[in-house]
Amino acid sequence: MLQRILAAVVGLLIIVPAIVFGGMTGAHIVAGLALLIAIDEYSRMALGERHVFGKLLLLLAGGPVYLSNVLWPEALPWVLSLATLVVFIASMLHISETDKGMEASMRLGAGLVYVPLLFSYVLLVRGLPQGLYWLFLTLAVTWAGDTGAYFAGRAFGRTKLFERVSPKKTWEGAAGGFLFSIAFACAFKALFLPSLTWGQAVLLGALLDVVGVLGDLVESMFKRAFGVKDSGWIMPGHGGILDRIDSLLFTAPLTWVLVTHVFKLG
Repeated sequence: MLQRILAAVVGLLIIVPAIVFGGMTGAHIVAGLALLIAIDEYSRMALGERHVFGKLLLLLAGGPVYLSNVLWPEALPWVLSLATLVVFIASMLHISETDKGMEASMRLGAGLVYVPLLFSYVLLVRGLPQGLYWLFLTLAVTWAGDTGAYFAGRAFGRTKLFERVSPKKTWEGAAGGFLFSIAFACAFKALFLPSLTWGQAVLLGALLDVVGVLGDLVESMFKRAFGVKDSGWIMPGHGGILDRIDSLLFTAPLTWVLVTHVFKLG
């Protein structure tokens, strides 16, 4: 546990100043580096010994998807369509065994959406009016849900949440994380986002927690299907970048949708 806390503190000391004082430029740099590592990790998990091919293909096809959604969202439909065609065709041509080529195309097609597309919403949230606050609210609520679930699960956990995918998660832990997330969302509203109503804060905290748990379960499903324990090794006590951002990949898009289309504050 101490190793996990120290790794988290070191990460925050590097990431937070870059995002706060570096503005959008700092956010682009931090997000870009995280994306490169996440693509490498996903490729290693999904393709094993063919990970170099997978990494290059996801960079070639996923890079434009990521940049399009951040810089030119109107072009995203056709950019994503072309990127998907590139992934399928390249997998078919590069891998001589038909069944393995098909499997690789499916895994990389999923990775195209899972990593560059979903991760691009972190920068979209940062680019909103008061985007720094919205981003930190998303990070704080996501972290609160994960932390609350961990401690509540250790103290009260009895009933398995989804044992087939994640044997350690419990309904009691999920309930603790749910309450923590709502509390953090309300605290953030009181301190930094007065334009957010109390009802909206509760709704945001509740929904972010639910999709955060689902994001965690989805990555656990990937790891079980791919036969790996951790997505990477870069963060001692935490596994890889994907192990740390699995919930964020789901909560960031939801924050953006809620702020811009439901609450209409963006």
